Amino acid sequence: MQPFKYKPPRVNSGDLRTPITFYEYAPNKGPEPGESEREVLHQAMAKVDHVWLKDIEMAKSNGTLSDITITIRDPLEDYIPSNKHVLSIDDTRYQDKRYNIKHVQPDLQNKNFIKIVAGLTE
Repeated sequence: MQPFKYKPPRVNSGDLRTPITFYEYAPNKGPEPGESEREVLHQAMAKVDHVWLKDIEMAKSNGTLSDITITIRDPLEDYIPSNKHVLSIDDTRYQDKRYNIKHVQPDLQNKNFIKIVAGLTE
């Protein structure tokens, strides 16, 4: 019989150190093309990673290797991330960058968290 060996969870609340903000965009008013931030939907603390190896194939098929993987605590009914939303990372290294949400999936190892794959907007 194999002895029991404790394996700590991959992500815990102490790893969520980066503040992020989710926005909803709307078309600009008037004749000028483009979009602008309409409303702040949710703010959370997150763990930000670059694309994992399992997500790199999806990034290649989308044509972007500047994708990031974000892990946040599951907000349950307060906010449901959608691919129509945009997020910003409140860090000096990601200043003035907006990311489109591409894929949202629950973290199967820990049901308290969800993973979001986002790509840099053009």
